[in-house]
Parts: sequence; structure tokens; C-alpha cells
Amino acid sequence: MSIEHHTAELPAVRLHYLLAGHGPALLLLHGWPQSSHEWRLLIPELAKRYRVIAPDLRGLGDSGRPVGGYDKMTIAGDLRVLLRDKLGITQTAVVGHDWGGAVAYALAAQDRALVTRLAILDMLLPGVELPGLGPDALSRYWHFGFHGVRDLPEMLVAGRERAYISWFFQNFAYNPRAITEADVDEYARCLAQPGALRAGFEYYRAAGQDAVDFAATARERLAIPVLALGGERSIGAAVRLCMEQVANDVRGGVIERCGHWIAEEQPQALRDALLAFLGEA
Repeated sequence: MSIEHHTAELPAVRLHYLLAGHGPALLLLHGWPQSSHEWRLLIPELAKRYRVIAPDLRGLGDSGRPVGGYDKMTIAGDLRVLLRDKLGITQTAVVGHDWGGAVAYALAAQDRALVTRLAILDMLLPGVELPGLGPDALSRYWHFGFHGVRDLPEMLVAGRERAYISWFFQNFAYNPRAITEADVDEYARCLAQPGALRAGFEYYRAAGQDAVDFAATARERLAIPVLALGGERSIGAAVRLCMEQVANDVRGGVIERCGHWIAEEQPQALRDALLAFLGEA
């Protein structure tokens, strides 16, 4: 399967993206500290049936790194321009992991004619209250507060990008070997570029604005089908619980023997779940 690399010059940012396959459009959105490389094990299979578009989100991977615009509604706006204006795509299914999941929801809420189906992987939306979730449910995610501090994490992590992100791949995985040393090298290469650390941490610093935006968009629930999947050793069933607060037709559950990095820890299980979900259309 041929995977093409492209660059699109948008009014607000330069986006690098991967393109593969033919058929209905399928947009894949990665999280932090990753890039479109996250989807390397899935693209060959998905591209047999779909036209797969996998961008590096604003500030990450090999895309441009503007000073601002890291709230998820703005990043979703980047993707609207890429899809509608640059690629001529008027309808697409969307899969998003981690912060890419928040961007995927923002895109579906922002342009309800564009997104036909939505899959959210191991992500909880800021601003969405979850009934029955205990106060300590998110205590292991200490890095949200650390990354949210202005300038300090950049100062402490600069020059140690690979060691820093390796901790997350080791400790947020069910099987730490799922992400190889070569994969970590690729993610670290991107994060070591000028401005990349700041851009990545800005995703967390924008969470307050995201919470305001998502609380507003949640008043009009999504009508499209939603697949919500969490890793057994990560957010788990809370992903579906979260999406049930903002959408009417939600299915999904827990990927067993899996941590946060679903596309890399359990690519076959995720592929099967996505093909079944997308094939309903």
C-alpha cells in the first residue's frame, strides 16, 4: 500500500499529512506526544476500503508551530479547511485518540454536515461531567497540571525529550514493548524541533477554553453514531460514559490487555472494531 506524504499551506498553519487508499474518506487524528506515525499499523488495512487522511495536528509532527490557536475548536478549523478546501471532501468519518479525540469531537460538533461517524479512543472531553466517576479517577494523570504551567515544563524537558516521553510509553501501556525504540526515536525527533515542546504543552494549557467550548456544544447532542473505546489499563469504560453525555448513539467499551496507546498496543482489535463500526454505514 502506497502512503503519500503531502503538505498543505493553510491560512493559519502548514499541515503535513499522509494520504492512502481510495473510497469514502476516513480522517485519523493522533494525540500527544505522537504524530501521524501513530497510525502506521492501521493505515495499510484501512486504506483497502477507505481514503485515509492522517495529518500531523497543528504544532505536532512535521506540521507548522504557530504561537497560538491550540484550543481544539481552532485546530478542528484547520482540518475543515484541509478537508473541504484543499481535498474537496464534504463528508468523512473521523477517528481520534488522546487530544486527537478532543479535536475529533470539536470537528463533529463544529461541522455536523461534514462528520458522518465518530470514533473516540482513550480520551475524556474537558468540560463534560461524568456521573459516578470518583474524585480520584484521574489522579494518575499528573502531567495535565505540569504541562499546564507556563514555561516550566519546556525548561525542564528541553534536551531530554526522548527520556521524558519514554516514561509515558512505558507507564501508560499494558505492553511497554508495543512501541519500539525506533518509534520512540521518531516521536522524539519531532518533539526536539524548535517550538515543538511548547506547542505540545499548549494543548494542555488550552483545556480551560476547551471545557467552556465543549460545555456549550454539548447542549446540542451529536446525532451521528459514535464508537467510544478505552484501554483496560487506562481510561477504560469512562470513555463511553463521557461520550454518552454528548451524543445520542454511542457504543463501544473496553479494549482488553491494552493501555493508553490503543493503535499500537492492540492494532488488530482496533482495526476489527473500526471496520465493523464504519461498515455499518
